[in-house]
Amino acid sequence: MSRYAIPLALILAAPPAHAQTPYFPAAGDRWERREPAQVGMDPVRLQAAIDWAIAAETNAPRDLEVNHYRSFGREPFGDAVGPFKERGPQTGVIIRNGYIVAEWGDPHRVDMTFSVTKSFLSTVVGLAWDRGLIPDVNAPVQASMAPVLPAEPVFHDAERSIGPFGAPRPIEPFDTEHNRQISWDDLLRQVSDFEGTLWGKPEWADRPSQNPEEWMTRDRATPGSAYEYNDTRVNALALAALNVWRRPLPDVLREYVMDPIGASPTWRWYGYDNSWVIIDGQRIQSVSGGGHWGGGMFISARDQARFGLFTLRNGNWAGKQLLSSDWLAMARTPTPAQPGYGFMNFFVNTGQEMYAAAPESAWSHRGAGVNMVYCDPVNDIVIVARWIRGNEAGLVERVLAAIN
Repeated sequence: MSRYAIPLALILAAPPAHAQTPYFPAAGDRWERREPAQVGMDPVRLQAAIDWAIAAETNAPRDLEVNHYRSFGREPFGDAVGPFKERGPQTGVIIRNGYIVAEWGDPHRVDMTFSVTKSFLSTVVGLAWDRGLIPDVNAPVQASMAPVLPAEPVFHDAERSIGPFGAPRPIEPFDTEHNRQISWDDLLRQVSDFEGTLWGKPEWADRPSQNPEEWMTRDRATPGSAYEYNDTRVNALALAALNVWRRPLPDVLREYVMDPIGASPTWRWYGYDNSWVIIDGQRIQSVSGGGHWGGGMFISARDQARFGLFTLRNGNWAGKQLLSSDWLAMARTPTPAQPGYGFMNFFVNTGQEMYAAAPESAWSHRGAGVNMVYCDPVNDIVIVARWIRGNEAGLVERVLAAIN
């Protein structure tokens, strides 16, 4: 278990209350709909919320590669190394009591979802924990890591993938004095202060400070003590998870979660051009935990809604426990160094700081775009919003105001 205590209120509030057996949608498009009034919502107020969301479409370019070079691409080592694609229009799905109440935009379109990918990553780590592949989330990650051999030379000296005489050398990202202290829990909560370079991306180059003098010289924070959102460290977690599973993480996610919850066959999870490794004689891509340099999860709003409903139902789908409720309780536990964050990418509503109009037990899977999958066990509601300007809390407030 995590070393952090799970608040009793979160445990009790996690599974939604139902007057009858909860509804789970069948696979594909056989997802039943309900009129707003049938699920206790005011149709006029709900339509006003949808209209507000459509008007709040992000003004960022639809060509997401162009948008990258206008934002993260301006950082040191900011070149794209994974795929991008053009995004669709502002899109949303609202689920109440398991039923579709409203959809707009293009909910079947497969788009990048940026850091919502992190919630899929923490899910495959949770699946490993459930099966004993990770016995203790508080244990050092280094204890579970074998040397990882890149499929091709990694073109960055800091990764030391080629020896002085030209022989290939394994990548051992956790084999430093500092990194040997890092636990799975530290990585999941983004409090590891992992040091090093992975796939040509130094951790200091991701969202660097304003003072270049400290980029490579600052003192390291003790793991667990300081929160920093950092995609190189997320990718180190993905590599560690691949190491214990010894098979592609998209295969793990598909077999144990996405197929059982009836997701479409259209989602894809990508890594980088240079993130291929050799495990058990097989060439496998280590996937990324977001789209910071391209890649990550490409998925439809409909499939995002299924995943949101899966976490809202506490890992249970139609009576089968796919992911343990113990894992999801840990995932929703606030991180002491950042109380608004649990396991990646569970943004928790501690003190109602994130969503003032929502219950404290609500959470969201959130990524750039903005991409949001809001989950509310008290109101039994899931809201997917894609390509909406930063204040997605405004949509949450308006949708909740439509509940009678």
